[in-house]
Amino acid sequence: MAHKDITRRDFLKVMGVGTTATAAALCGCTTEKAKEAETTPETVPSEGMTYRTTPSTGDKVSILGYGCMRWPRLQEPAKDGNVIDQNAVNELIDYAIEHGVNLFDTSPIYVQGWSEKSTGIALKRHPREKFYISTKLSNMHNYSREASLEMYHNSFTNLQVDYIDYYLLHSVGGGDGMGLLKKRYFDNGILDFLLEERKKGKIRNLGFSYHGDVKVFDYMLSLHDEIKWDFVLIQMNYLDWQHAKANNPSNTNAEYLYEELTKRGIPVMIMEPLLGGRLAKVPDHIVARLKQREPEKSIASWAFRFCGTYENVLTVLSGMTYMEHLQDNIRTYSPLKPLTEEELQFLKETADLMIQYPTIPCTDCKYCMPCPYGIDIPGVFWHYNKCLNEGYIVNEGNKKYRDARKAFLVGYDRSVPKLRQANHCIGCGQCIPLCPQRINIPQKLHHIDDYVESLKHKG
Repeated sequence: MAHKDITRRDFLKVMGVGTTATAAALCGCTTEKAKEAETTPETVPSEGMTYRTTPSTGDKVSILGYGCMRWPRLQEPAKDGNVIDQNAVNELIDYAIEHGVNLFDTSPIYVQGWSEKSTGIALKRHPREKFYISTKLSNMHNYSREASLEMYHNSFTNLQVDYIDYYLLHSVGGGDGMGLLKKRYFDNGILDFLLEERKKGKIRNLGFSYHGDVKVFDYMLSLHDEIKWDFVLIQMNYLDWQHAKANNPSNTNAEYLYEELTKRGIPVMIMEPLLGGRLAKVPDHIVARLKQREPEKSIASWAFRFCGTYENVLTVLSGMTYMEHLQDNIRTYSPLKPLTEEELQFLKETADLMIQYPTIPCTDCKYCMPCPYGIDIPGVFWHYNKCLNEGYIVNEGNKKYRDARKAFLVGYDRSVPKLRQANHCIGCGQCIPLCPQRINIPQKLHHIDDYVESLKHKG
């Protein structure tokens, strides 16, 4: 197969607006039994949002933070190439601020590089004291001093602000771990520069987001006495609390990360409280288990209550693409009702049940995209995980084998175009160092392709 170098522009043309591996797109596997209403008709409270205090600056931060990695997209890119639906973003941000959400987290690389600008346009319409901005130095691909400084200064321009409230060294621990960390932030003098910017007030709080090598995490914490990290962003949810290593031995359990930060008095920001949506789209028997306890509450609310229960959590970031997601999360946190010890044990047992289903720990971040061979990597993983959760990963001993086989294959073709499916992976490995979940992506794609081929030939 000839190598095809696909540029980001070409990729967007082919995909329309990029991958759309959302639950709505993954048709073909869903049964009536699996459909679960994520919202309830109860009123969305306009007051009562829970706030936590940042020790270094005294900021009163909403425990619900707005993650800006999954903004609504246009059907076709705008003339300037922007793929984001600005009107929809404006509406979501206006509603969030009206209901007490005041922290918005973005990055120069989110949404094909358009998130910062779109977020800045929406927030500029509000008084500066009404919101806190969080963004990152996402210099994974070009970590020269010049490129890093350019990215830093561009964030101020795109966000239309004079200072940044929360600034992060992005995805610390990724790639080859310590080696890449030193190249991105130490050898080029960028960390020293950012510390000076904090002294000047251009950065009000400085921290880092952690993915990957726990040795890097421990090393960064060893610098705390000297640097005084103001906060750290980690992946934390009730499945990763004790089972992060079950999905990938290279991952670190959230319990360890949280406790190490808490020992040092470093506030915790949380990403992926729903594991890229996986904890809102759980297997049917888990839906029944959770609904038996709280029939009027959404499945997602359990995950958000879990995160908020821990007192050293400053804010829980959620990428709320749709208004109903925002409204549901506002209900959960206005005010937060912390989980009891008995409920925490119930969720622990729920996680123990869920880990028996070997889903692929993809969070749909799209850092692996575009694939040089055009594969919709997140879309393939989403379809596989969705069908696994709903009982449509089949074997010949299954009484409903024929129906399940058809449901998987039809749904696969509907949700992922044939030219973007797993069989086009040649194992080049370019995606592996880009994945914050440290997934061996080619290995998983080949496994799924083998499974698809087995279904095709066992009809």
